[in-house]
Amino acid sequence: MNIERRQCLVAMGALAAMGVLGPARAAGEFKMGLLVAGSVAEEGWNRIAYEALKRVEKELGAKISYVELQQNPASFEKAFRDYASQGYQVILGHGFEFQDSAETVAEDYPDTVFLISSSNIHQGKVIGLNTDSSQPFYLMGAIAAKMGKSAGLIGGMEIPPIKEALEGFTNGAKDASPDFKISQVYLGNFSDATAAKEAAVNMIHSGADFIVPDADAAGLGAIQAVREAGPQISTFGIFSDQTEIAPKNILGTYIADYGQGIVRIVKGVQAGTVPTSNVDFGLKDADVMKFFYNDKAAKPVPDDVRKYVEEVKAKIIAGEIKTRYRK
Repeated sequence: MNIERRQCLVAMGALAAMGVLGPARAAGEFKMGLLVAGSVAEEGWNRIAYEALKRVEKELGAKISYVELQQNPASFEKAFRDYASQGYQVILGHGFEFQDSAETVAEDYPDTVFLISSSNIHQGKVIGLNTDSSQPFYLMGAIAAKMGKSAGLIGGMEIPPIKEALEGFTNGAKDASPDFKISQVYLGNFSDATAAKEAAVNMIHSGADFIVPDADAAGLGAIQAVREAGPQISTFGIFSDQTEIAPKNILGTYIADYGQGIVRIVKGVQAGTVPTSNVDFGLKDADVMKFFYNDKAAKPVPDDVRKYVEEVKAKIIAGEIKTRYRK
């Protein structure tokens, strides 16, 4: 996710149920650490977490630190231990891949809160922050099926948040047009933009007129391939506004605004409270999960399709449409 994935990601209606677990450390400065797989300089998934961290620093006066890592569980565990041993009260592992390491380290540091992006876990003070990307991806699938004939989906790693997002796209497309064709590939990483571009080129040559990446930094390679293929091929911005990269090809952008939610969670920890369950965001959280159109695209989404999207969005929020985990 990416990194969702994935970036990360926020009104906190899901935090209504909060449990008071005693005051946070009364003395000394409040500290928060961030672990990302990749670079915070990359627009998209990792950037979401970094900007959230900076908001914690600015709005809560916390001391912050972050570390950029490769996809290596041993390095994840070491980074968690380093921060926890230095008295960091909150550590955010930005991606599902950090979950196992957090569970291991949390056993030795019961006073530290471990937040895991793109996760449904709640085990002690290891708390998942899951943005249900299957919901906005369902909307993208509906748009693609209403406007095109075939889509190629490019995932980073085959992990639950990425699989859920691509499942949402597939369900949205098939509900809109059962004959819509979909191909799918996983890169096995979130950094190889060259591999993503090659996959996108192959999909376009095979007839895909939509290419949809959920692969963090690697996804930029897919968007580049779409731009080079010309305005007849379409895509979407994922997690951040990437319209400048392919202004004629990006039909819409999905943004997950983690910042406000992270601030509220960390503020609660400062006050001695933590969520009593995992945090799950969806389209109902309008200031968390945002989707907007690019009216300057070569083929902007027409009004009748936008009307259809609003109708299915309302049904998703009402619980009438299940975007994932279908049998």
